[in-house]
Amino acid sequence: MTTDTRPSLLLVEDDPVLGPLIAELLGTDYRIRLVADGRLGLSTALGESWDVLVIDRGLPGLDGVALISALRAKGVSTPVLILTALGATDEKVRGLDAGANDYMTKPFDAGELGARLRALTRSYPQPTMSIGDWELNAVARSVRSVYGPLVTLTAKESDLLAALATQPDRVFSRDDLIRSVFPPTDQPSVIDTYVHHLRRKISKNVIRTVHGVGYQIGDGHE
Repeated sequence: MTTDTRPSLLLVEDDPVLGPLIAELLGTDYRIRLVADGRLGLSTALGESWDVLVIDRGLPGLDGVALISALRAKGVSTPVLILTALGATDEKVRGLDAGANDYMTKPFDAGELGARLRALTRSYPQPTMSIGDWELNAVARSVRSVYGPLVTLTAKESDLLAALATQPDRVFSRDDLIRSVFPPTDQPSVIDTYVHHLRRKISKNVIRTVHGVGYQIGDGHE
């Protein structure tokens, strides 16, 4: 069983220099598979579940627009970013109309590419979420138990709890939670502090520690 909780990214890029470079640039934040052919990209995208796809416009075997159209025709709703040297407006329109969610031209800024991918893969919490006997209202920044009064949370406490509750089966590393909730300049140890605060305010079981990996939402029971 893998403990790598980074989002998965399929990169379909045939440039023998640029493909590995992009994979290296994004490899800290994503589990990446690089393929260099459109038809192989299609079979790989259909054969596994991916969090996001980055697809070149001009590919051998099957071009990027045809690849995206084929995926959408098969009901694949995974976010897609086209990364290409073709920057004309009509090319962008073709790519977006085929089903791409975003479009970037080469040469590109690595920081902007990372930001766009984060936007495509970002999960927004529902206003209320159940955590065992508790109900979290992420908008009001509060939790309420059927057995007790309303508990008010700070903004970061609410954001942290919502991030965990949005994906209850996922174990988040401290680095995952820093990227999702806190400024990148914060140290991973800040997560431990907020987990401690939430356990004191709500329940010691509201967040579960997975030793050697990180944290997962708990059941909230005492």
